[in-house]
Amino acid sequence: MWMQLAGDRDTLIYPKDDHTPADFTILNFPVDDIETAVDALAAKGVTFERYDGVPLDERGIMREGGPFIAWFRDPAGNVLSVLQER
Repeated sequence: MWMQLAGDRDTLIYPKDDHTPADFTILNFPVDDIETAVDALAAKGVTFERYDGVPLDERGIMREGGPFIAWFRDPAGNVLSVLQER
């Protein structure tokens, strides 16, 4: 199935019967304001991942090291993220 995502780019998405979700981040969505993005996704029912040993705030945002980032899973179980450059 063809979908149009951010940036008006065509993206091919298709099912795979024996799919195994990735246990690492496969796609990052850059955002200007991570708090707004996380709140909007959470309002739509998205649950953010929490990882042992990763310092996250109450929203599930990591603010140490590189860009601010929050991880979640797509309906197939793959890890995605929203991230805000500092």
